[in-house]
Amino acid sequence: MEPIVSNYRASDKISFISCIIPEFADTYKMSIPNAYNYLKNYGGLQYLYDEWWALHTENIVWAVRDIYEVCLNNGGQR
Repeated sequence: MEPIVSNYRASDKISFISCIIPEFADTYKMSIPNAYNYLKNYGGLQYLYDEWWALHTENIVWAVRDIYEVCLNNGGQR
């Protein structure tokens, strides 16, 4: 039974991350590939991966802003 729960959570995580990257790109006027690279280079992608469960309960605007702040704290530019 546990693999089914794990697969369900993995699917939710993938869905959330694949939804939030385009939203991040749109909010900060980037292409999706540039947004992905920005998130990867400045810790946002790892933060998404680690904290997706909490982030997905927030309004998407606040989740995008939280991820942006993580990137800024890791050397990302405004």
